[in-house]
Amino acid sequence: MAMYQMFFLAPPNADQALRLIVRNRISYANTIPLSYESRIQSIAGVRYVMKFQWFGGTYKDSRDPRNFFPRFAIDPDKVFLIHPEYSIAPEEVRVFQRERNACVLGRPLAERLGVKAGDHITMVGDIFRVTVDLIVRGFYDAARDNESLFFHYDYLNEAAWQGRGNGISMFYVMVNKPEDAAPVARAIDALFRNAPERTKTETEKGLMLGFLGYIGNVKLFLTALCSALTLATLFIAANTMAMSVRERTPEVGILKTLGFSRGFVLGIFLAEAVGIAIAGAAVGFLMAAGIIHLLHRVPVLLVDLKALSLAPELIAVALVLAAAVGLLSSIVPAWEASSRSIRDCLTSMD
Repeated sequence: MAMYQMFFLAPPNADQALRLIVRNRISYANTIPLSYESRIQSIAGVRYVMKFQWFGGTYKDSRDPRNFFPRFAIDPDKVFLIHPEYSIAPEEVRVFQRERNACVLGRPLAERLGVKAGDHITMVGDIFRVTVDLIVRGFYDAARDNESLFFHYDYLNEAAWQGRGNGISMFYVMVNKPEDAAPVARAIDALFRNAPERTKTETEKGLMLGFLGYIGNVKLFLTALCSALTLATLFIAANTMAMSVRERTPEVGILKTLGFSRGFVLGIFLAEAVGIAIAGAAVGFLMAAGIIHLLHRVPVLLVDLKALSLAPELIAVALVLAAAVGLLSSIVPAWEASSRSIRDCLTSMD
């Protein structure tokens, strides 16, 4: 449920609400012309437009998953304007912008790779048949998306196409205010509707869900998994409660002999079942919190899982589901036991 909430229900934060991604309408693998940049910049409501090119390639040994991380060729003078949530020292930004083969990377990524300022990072291209040799000039900090490497698009352009590159995979667009995002997205796609390379403009979250879609129908998978687990738990709990009530039928007779009412006996069984179910939910929360803690430490591959959390509303929904499972699993055997006469209860051999 935490996965489902993060992917499909969580709203974008203030910075994400200002950003759009423009790509080729056909697929992520198809490029769009660089000339689109100036035309997008001319649209009302657009503040910045930045080139954004996935590099890929191999760093050291490709068989080691620790050596895989997102690396992008961008405009160095715009990346920290479009991503104000990235915290970096101003002097590092100046050096990064000044040196053509400089790069900056997230601090957690630098710690994982064991690199420091001044070190060289060499990556052998696969999409682009070129080897780039980058010098680490800074580290940025962020709550999310803090395991990427950024370097100059102009450096890649010169290395791969001698400065004559004409296509790019994406443009990042920053709008003036959140209300501008939807109109600007429609205006961009309308502008290139009759162009040879049509565009698709989407939010950052839309881009993430697009990549997630390569795995499959994640929404259906998570929904089916949650439903199947809830039903399985309900059936197991119902069987367990039925056995428990049958074993304690003589105790029901004793309670009724002492003067306890049918409603009181029914309430005891229901309260016990709900209490056990909620206790089980508490154990589930602890297990989920442990798994989430481990996922926060997993390197960013397809999506960043650092936003995964047990939100208060999620805990409330899970507690209600747990209580419902406890109630539904015990209502039938508890009703039957409380309805039996004292004689039937005391002579029961169940």
